[in-house]
Amino acid sequence: MASAHTGQAFVCPGQGSQSVGMGHALYSEFAEAREVFDAVDDALGEKLSALMFNGPEGALTLTRNAQPGLMAVSVAVVRVLEARSGRSLATLADYVAGHSLGEYSALAAAGALDVGAAARLLRLRGEAMQTAVPVGEGAMAAILGLSLAAVQTVAADAARDSGAVCDVANDNAEGQVVVSGARAAVERAVALAKESGAKRSILLPVSAPFHCALMAPAAETMAAALAAAELQAPSVPVIANVAAAPISNPDDIRSSLVAQVTGMVRWRESILWMAQNGINKVVEIGSGKVLSGMIRRIEKSLGSAALSDPETITAFIAELDC
Repeated sequence: MASAHTGQAFVCPGQGSQSVGMGHALYSEFAEAREVFDAVDDALGEKLSALMFNGPEGALTLTRNAQPGLMAVSVAVVRVLEARSGRSLATLADYVAGHSLGEYSALAAAGALDVGAAARLLRLRGEAMQTAVPVGEGAMAAILGLSLAAVQTVAADAARDSGAVCDVANDNAEGQVVVSGARAAVERAVALAKESGAKRSILLPVSAPFHCALMAPAAETMAAALAAAELQAPSVPVIANVAAAPISNPDDIRSSLVAQVTGMVRWRESILWMAQNGINKVVEIGSGKVLSGMIRRIEKSLGSAALSDPETITAFIAELDC
């Protein structure tokens, strides 16, 4: 468990944060990062690191590649940070969390999952989510400017009108909610949201309808894989997506990761929980700055930082030593 109170939490990004070149500077500069990327390559039996560093972008964006790739960058950042600061994760952060696949990154960073096992689970998760619904039959849409309750009503009405699945997939921030389901139902939700006063409703460029009931086959696949996976209690409590509260027991972690496949990512509530429980700074660990933007929208009093490369890690360590 976390030791002395730090007032900091670390969060790991989800799909959409990937970019060609991610992790390359870390790999070039730090042996600790190379160990992580090499372990992921070995676990998958292929050079995912070469794809991450060099592209092509189309292949990196595939769910089966983006998920383990993003996890590798997040864990590499944490391992470098620990080695170069001389501090363990438990003395750097009170809690860790991750957005969707980022929950696996957080668990691996906190030692609950071996990085190779996390890579294999995410490869399987990506493939299972991709094959659960034929390409083109599902969709996701971001609805901006409506409350969670209003979008829940829109999703329920769209499902009723179309006779197909439409669920709330992500509660990302105030006025930033994502729905997911059958294409016809999601398109109906977009129309209903506009009628309900949404500022914007936009179909997202995704390959499958994540975090909705249509992902049930993928949840079954992950239940079997997670039952067989070795899990330890994490060194730092993990704020689970589906509970928006900390979990540490390996059985709770397993069931949370299975529920997460079809369940809503309660990101807004997770960040608010942190703010109400002693966290005053949230540090995004890994590729991009998507979560940092969300955090500012959720709770303006929280400080934020994003660590993804040697420069940002070095600056962060220098601040720690002040």
